[in-house]
Amino acid sequence: MTGTSHDSTTGTSTRTLWVMRILSALALVAAGGIHLFLVFNGVGGILGVLFVLNAIAALVLAVGMLVLHGRLLQVATVLSLLFLIATLLALILALTVGLFGITETWDFTLVPETVIVESIGIVILAITTVLVLRRAPAGHAR
Repeated sequence: MTGTSHDSTTGTSTRTLWVMRILSALALVAAGGIHLFLVFNGVGGILGVLFVLNAIAALVLAVGMLVLHGRLLQVATVLSLLFLIATLLALILALTVGLFGITETWDFTLVPETVIVESIGIVILAITTVLVLRRAPAGHAR
């Protein structure tokens, strides 16, 4: 009976982790998609290039969240969390003191939505990171 209870708990934690990995990937794609949308709607120059690179990085990290396992998943999860934190921090700096000579205003296209999406993404990825890092690597007994 103990084995059945343990298997049930393991199955639930595996399902929970997969749900969080999928939500993390969706958050990354959403954040990257906003940046790509802005490029297609007039953001150009060096900022446009940086936004395209942001979208590419978000897509690569999202794929990593879904296909990687073990240590590589741990690395991808931590990098994804740091990526969204850095992206949101860059926007906040542009809104307040400026960043690399770029200043932003709250009324620019999708700024409030970006803050919301990236903030939610950070919370999702923080939870996913904790879940991934708490799991024992394959082959190690608990």
